[in-house]
Amino acid sequence: MRILIRVSDTLVRVEGFFAAILAAIVTLLILLNIFSRTLGMALYWVDEMAIYAMVWMCFISTSMILKKRQSVAVTILSEYLGKTNRQRLEKFSDVMVLVFALLMLVLCFKWYDPINVIAANFDLQSFQANTFNFIYAEKTNTLELKKFWIWLVIPIFSLSLTVHALNNLIHGLEPTNDESGDRV
Repeated sequence: MRILIRVSDTLVRVEGFFAAILAAIVTLLILLNIFSRTLGMALYWVDEMAIYAMVWMCFISTSMILKKRQSVAVTILSEYLGKTNRQRLEKFSDVMVLVFALLMLVLCFKWYDPINVIAANFDLQSFQANTFNFIYAEKTNTLELKKFWIWLVIPIFSLSLTVHALNNLIHGLEPTNDESGDRV
């Protein structure tokens, strides 16, 4: 079980690194957008790239925040419970996060459908004709990237969240407190 802790801790550090890079990219893209529009030469792809970078940053940060138990929480019920019932409620919350993450993994597996892509010998035209799944055909508006690359953040998030939820469930991390001692 120690390996799960190490994997989760390493993963959260990697997520923090990428979230910071993506935040910087979003900032730079917005500044570039302002500068180019001020000069009267708007770069329309910048808007789309900034949106996708923000989406990736949000998904990666969400996984990291749930691992650290720093998400916004409504504590009105748990404040009135005893310690034992509060711990049960936290375990129930951990179970629900794990169930959500596992369901997301299953849905992403069905969505990306790697079994049928392999069965079609990676011939995407044949795959689309047989499954009516056009995930690999759609392109972004201005960047002309295949959208499945953008959407790849969802299975990455789901896998990461599964690791973090398992870690929290098995090892029962204590909630993170801010300086005032209140639950964040």
